[in-house]
Order: sequence, then C-alpha cells, then structure tokens
Amino acid sequence: MEPPAGFCPSLWSFIRFLPFFIGLLILGSIKGVLFCPLICLIMTIGNSTIILGLWIVHVVWTYYCVVRAKQLGPLLKLVICLCVLPVLLISWPLVGIVGSIVGGAAFGFLSPIFATFEAVEEGKDDKLFHCFIDGTWSTVEKSCMVVRDVRDVCFHSYFSIMDDLRQKGPPNAKYEIRLLYLPGAFIAAVIGIMVDVPIISFVALFKGPYMLFKGWHRLFHDLIGREGPFLETICVPFAGLAILLWPLAVAGAVLASMGASFFLGAYAGVVAYQESSFFLGLLYVVAALAIFDEYSNDILDMPEGTCFPRPQYRKKVDSSKRTSHSSSISRPSSFRKAPSRTPSMKNNIAELKSFELLDALFKECCCVGEKMVSEGIITGKDMEEAKSGNGNRVISIGLPAYCLLQGLLRSAKGNSMGIVISDDTELTTTNRPREKFFEWFLNPLLIIKEQIKAENLSDSEEDYLCKLVLLGGDAERLKKSSIGPAPESEFKRAELDALARRLQGITKSMSRFPTFKRRFDDLVKTLSDDLAEKHGGPTMTRSKSAFARLVSLKSLKGARANGSGQGSQHVVRDVENS
Repeated sequence: MEPPAGFCPSLWSFIRFLPFFIGLLILGSIKGVLFCPLICLIMTIGNSTIILGLWIVHVVWTYYCVVRAKQLGPLLKLVICLCVLPVLLISWPLVGIVGSIVGGAAFGFLSPIFATFEAVEEGKDDKLFHCFIDGTWSTVEKSCMVVRDVRDVCFHSYFSIMDDLRQKGPPNAKYEIRLLYLPGAFIAAVIGIMVDVPIISFVALFKGPYMLFKGWHRLFHDLIGREGPFLETICVPFAGLAILLWPLAVAGAVLASMGASFFLGAYAGVVAYQESSFFLGLLYVVAALAIFDEYSNDILDMPEGTCFPRPQYRKKVDSSKRTSHSSSISRPSSFRKAPSRTPSMKNNIAELKSFELLDALFKECCCVGEKMVSEGIITGKDMEEAKSGNGNRVISIGLPAYCLLQGLLRSAKGNSMGIVISDDTELTTTNRPREKFFEWFLNPLLIIKEQIKAENLSDSEEDYLCKLVLLGGDAERLKKSSIGPAPESEFKRAELDALARRLQGITKSMSRFPTFKRRFDDLVKTLSDDLAEKHGGPTMTRSKSAFARLVSLKSLKGARANGSGQGSQHVVRDVENS
C-alpha cells in the first residue's frame, strides 16, 4: 500500500481514514475500560503475593550470600550489609507492588486497544469478529504469564544469581574498598554535581523548543501523507496520541535530562576512584558536558560537534572503543539530510526481537530433544530431575548450549558474519535486538564463533566439544561416556574445555531471563509427553548407538531438507549405559 502523492489526495485519504481510526479507537477503549480492573487485579494480587511471600527469604538469603561471598573483602561486605542491602531490600516490595499496580492498569487498558488495531491488518480473515474478540481473553492469559514470569524471577533467577555469588571464588584478588581514595572521590562527585547539573539543565532547556517544533513538524507531515507511523495500523494509536501529547514528551525529556545530570556529575567520583586520581575526576566533570551535548545533538539530528572541551579522563583507553565511540557520535553524511520516508516499516530491515530468538532457541531444543528422547540420550530420570526443584543440568543447561553450539559450528563453517538461526534468518550486529542487555549474550557468542573458526576443529574434536557442552553438567555421565576420543594434545583439550565452560556459562546467564523458565517448563512437558507416548512409560534404557544417529549440524531445525548442500553432518558418538 503506497501513500497517496500530492496534497489533495493525501488530505482526502486522511479524511477517509479518520472515522475508521476513531471507531477502532473507541471499540478498543471500551474493551480496555472493561478489562483494565480485572487485569490490574490479577497482576497486583499475583505479584504482591509472590514478592511479600518471598521477602523474608530474600532478606535472609541475601545477607547470608553476601557474608559468605568469596569475591568480596571484609570492609566491602560491611558497607554492603549496612548501607546498600537495607535500601534495596526495603524498596523492593514498594517498587514491585506499585509497579504491578501501574503496569497492570496500563497493560489492561492498552493491550485490548492494540489488539483491536491488529485485528484489521492485511491478511487476516473475519476482521469484524476479531475486532470484538481480540484482546479480551488473550489479555487475561498474558497477565497470568506475567505473574508466572515474576515468580520465576523471584525464585529461580534470584537463587541462581545468589548461588553464583556465594560459590564463585576470586579470580585474582578480592574486591575491596580502598579507603585512601574515598575522600578524593567524594569531593570529585560533589564538584561534578555542582558543575554538571546546572549546565546540563540549561542545555536541555535550551534545546527543548527545538525538539518540540521539530517533532510536531515530523508528525504532522506523516499525518497528512499517511506515512511513517500513520501507515501501519497498529501504530496509529501511538502516532495519533503523540501529536497531542508531544509537549508532555518534550517536558519529560527535559526533566529526564535534568535528573540524569545528577548521576552524570556524580560519576566523577567513580572515575576518580577507579583511576586513583582526583585530577582525572575533575577532567571527567568537563568531559561529561561535551558527552551530553554531543549525544543530544545526535538524538535531535542537530549539527554535530560541541562547544565544550572533551579532555581524556582515562589513563588507558582501548583504541577499538575509542573508534566505535567516535563513529557512533559522528554521524555519516546521510544523517545531515532530511530523513527519507519509507512507505512501510515492514519494508525496512527486519529487526529481530529477543523473545523471537528465545522462541527459536526453544523450538530447536524441542526438535533436538525429541531426537535425543527417541535415541535414549535423555531418559526418564532426566525428566524427573528437570521437573523437580533441583533441576537437571543436562536438559536445563546442556541442551540449550548444545543447540547454540550447532548454530555456531554451522556459522563458522559457512563463514557467516553473524549466527545462522534458520534457513532464512541470520542474527548479525545490524538486525540484532536493540536491548542493551542482549549484547551481553551476542558479543560473547560471536567471539566463540570466531575462536571455533580459528581452531579449525576436526570431526573428532567437534564430537568431544559437543560432549562437554551437553554432558558437562553431569560429571558421572561425562566420565562414563565414550563420545569420541579426547584430543591427544593437552593444550587442545584445555581450549575445548574453556569453550565448553564459556558456552555453558552464557546459557546459564540466559536461563535467568524472565521468560526462560516458562519456556523451559513447556519444553520439559513436551519431551516428557513424547517420552511417554513413544515408550509407554516414564523410563527407558539408553541405546549404545544413541549419539551416532543424532545428526546436528545439517539443520538448526532438526530436519532441514537438503539446504545448500554444504554443512557436513555432525555425528556425535556413543554414550554407554551409566
């Protein structure tokens, strides 16, 4: 659907669209008003019960883990226990309950509205029926899923993080407070607040009117021409309300800049402490002004550069970081031109979502897991342990890490710039999810892929690496397995062991993601049902040639048809009965 060209056609298109939009907005608002109290009640009661019910346990266990932490020094533990933990533990129930109330009300009202607009998108049948039905029961189900995810975070993710804090030993030395540099850091932080807060606030107030009129100009241009956000039906509520509420958005941005200026200035104390230099902390106070000015210019598409000096406030700066930072601030010449309008956001490069990637990972885990169940690699005992509170590392950590390894191996063999997820999907740095935390997982995986490519592993070495990744959490089964011989070189074995540990560590960090536990429970249920259906019971014996019949690299989905003809099959060998 192309937007009309010319003023008169654009105005007529807007007039015809306006009643349609108002009708959908009224219908969605009615559903939102009806379901908002119910959704708010479900999320508030569910989340508050979980938070308050586990609060005493969280208090006791947090103090215990901090006291027993091997990486923290005595003085740092004292400061954390007396100053940091009381604030966090007291504010957590308040923030959680208030957030549940506000979030439940907003979700209960907005979700039916968005679902109403989604019901009339192109390619959907019986649009009138879905306009009334969509966003009703599905909103109730999603609210229950939110409560379940909160439970998983408060129970599964919390205790996993605390166990790592308690059990992990010091890498080289303990973290400790250096008392000698605290006075200088405190003075630098005070100076930073006194200097940066008023100047940054003035800059934000000065650029506020520019942001207001430029935003209105862009929104009205899209409104008349049915371009940008006004072309996509699902985005129309946001885009229409943005025109009316844009002054509030500008005021919020200015206030947020003023609030952020406090932390920017106070960070001078951190710099002074980290660099063990009061002078470098003062240099940061000046550099923070330039950083904010350049960043705001970049956001508002204003001429690049700054009138503030930007001295170097770090003793050692990685050249790659300096280059990437300068490239992010210095925009290409195309940014100086007026931004071009695309007829549809769907025509842009598809940006993958973190939830979609997580769904793809568990879909692959399900395919590979069903093969392992049919071959006897995953047994009824594994299922029972996975369902219990103790868990099973072979399924919870080993299986997802094993599937990630297959994608890395195939990407390395295919000289992919990113990570090949499926036949038509490749995860790269350009289409990755924009959430900052996703970089914590993507960047290490890309590094592991390059290391695998540089190692040029043989088939037997790949077999050994897969064994370590899949069974590394079960020491007994790892010792009794005969899945490929270990490399003769001790150096090669150490490298493969390090790769396996890193991949399992990344997977363990991913398992703390809010929706991971829910998807993992669904995976265990699917594999358990498959085990019972194929073998008529919860237990089975493992075949000696189980791994030999498991083909992994040929397909990320488990059964890819022919594909490119490349990608040699990856065969993992026998596991003996333990």
